[in-house]
Amino acid sequence: MSTIEIEDKSVEDAVAAACKQLQLPREQLEIEILSKGSSGIFGIVGAKKAKIRVTSKILPLEAAAQQAKGILLEILRHINLPSVVEYEIENQHVVLNIISNGSGLLIGKRGKTLNALQFLVSKILTREVGESVSVIVDTENYRIKRQESLTELAQQLCEKVRKSQRPLTTGPMNSQDRRIIHLALQEDQEVRTKSKGEGNLRRVVIYPVRRSKKAQNKTNE
Repeated sequence: MSTIEIEDKSVEDAVAAACKQLQLPREQLEIEILSKGSSGIFGIVGAKKAKIRVTSKILPLEAAAQQAKGILLEILRHINLPSVVEYEIENQHVVLNIISNGSGLLIGKRGKTLNALQFLVSKILTREVGESVSVIVDTENYRIKRQESLTELAQQLCEKVRKSQRPLTTGPMNSQDRRIIHLALQEDQEVRTKSKGEGNLRRVVIYPVRRSKKAQNKTNE
């Protein structure tokens, strides 16, 4: 969404409403006045609202990033946790980084609180911009640390599967964590991975790849 039309009692009121809706300052908006409106007779009879067309001067993803930042700050304000939010755009993802003394509270057990914040911001942003935007919410580099930890876990489980030639199953994981496990082992020719289960109980199963008799004979030669 780069262009919207707003109606209000006056042009100034319409501009203020546009700034609030787009989460952008007036200087970053291109404003076209479609109708200045009129007060009518005695300010009642025949009154017409002002109407403007507003276009963001910045790139759509940049505008979405600023909106996402505003949404997250508003959520944090309601939980009374003083924070600073910085954003950047990485590979078409909007990455929001929270700087706060309460990072442990924001992360929650295994990142559940952080994931909930990310889900909420994504849903609100999608509703406001009218299209899906990939949003990542992070604090204290938790996402990178979590990825490194899960990658190490994947390698450890993979080694056990190679030695035992029996499948192993992880504990319940959200979709992001499962994806990390899958990606960590996707190039390994000796194992394969598959998600199983429903909802919050979905897990990753790591299977050994059974070599064919022909391949075994060739190896023995």
